[in-house]
Amino acid sequence: MTEKKKQHQEHQPEETQETQAEAVAEAETAAQAEAEVEALKKQIEEAEAKASEYKDSWIRSQAEFQNYKKRLERDNETMRLHMKGDIIKRILPVLDDLERALQNRPSNDAWAEGIALIVRKFQSTLESEGVKRIEAEGAVFDPNFHEAISSEHHEDFESGHVIEVVRNGYMLGDHVIRPALVRVAQ
Repeated sequence: MTEKKKQHQEHQPEETQETQAEAVAEAETAAQAEAEVEALKKQIEEAEAKASEYKDSWIRSQAEFQNYKKRLERDNETMRLHMKGDIIKRILPVLDDLERALQNRPSNDAWAEGIALIVRKFQSTLESEGVKRIEAEGAVFDPNFHEAISSEHHEDFESGHVIEVVRNGYMLGDHVIRPALVRVAQ
């Protein structure tokens, strides 16, 4: 063989070995890179899971806070209504006294007319605050709105109906401040 061919054949096994070594190194590098990619993917999945968990927790916290605010507002409104009702309940006896005084007033007395004007103003102020008088006379007795002080026979009223209102009852919204004191037919 020619000398060139010999040299070429001698170098060929070395080149093959180098190529094989390079291929093995490349395979190891590729395997290592693939392992790193898998590890990074796993870290990304874990991070996304944690982010999702944190987001869900945050959303729940926001909803709980909104519910807390609504409950607090509702409780405050209820407390205001009860306080308002307590104050009005303490003032109602004054209105009762003024109304009784007007029932026994002398006729054509300017002073009595002034008291009647005060009573109307008092009643309109209570109405503007949401206070309503419980209409009871002739109505069916309802223990939620009426308090019976006597039960009597009466020809003009059916059994269980209110004959007379002794003291007016009042409501604030849907809440009874004071039930009406009534006489009931048997």
